[in-house]
Amino acid sequence: MKTIYNDIIPFRGFDAINILGVIFARKGAVISERTIRHESIHTAQMKELWYVPFYLWYLFEWLIKLFRYGRKSYHNISFEREAYTFERYSNYVQTRKKFAFLKYL
Repeated sequence: MKTIYNDIIPFRGFDAINILGVIFARKGAVISERTIRHESIHTAQMKELWYVPFYLWYLFEWLIKLFRYGRKSYHNISFEREAYTFERYSNYVQTRKKFAFLKYL
């Protein structure tokens, strides 16, 4: 997975963000194997939803969860719940079932 280090993306306070399957990281941030696995899970989610619908769903779900969970909304998005659950497993992306995030809705 390609990683691009820069001063602009992501916003301050974040180390990395996955945009279209590319990790953008803050200059000086240490991107661990665990983070790469986490972002690889997001890339698999993006591919099965054809990228643009992934981002629309992500935003829509975040807005809904914002009213229910407030500041904890990010961690309750189905995409994030799957990624955080399996980021420790090095072969998860290869064995993952399609649309696995749905069970975290």
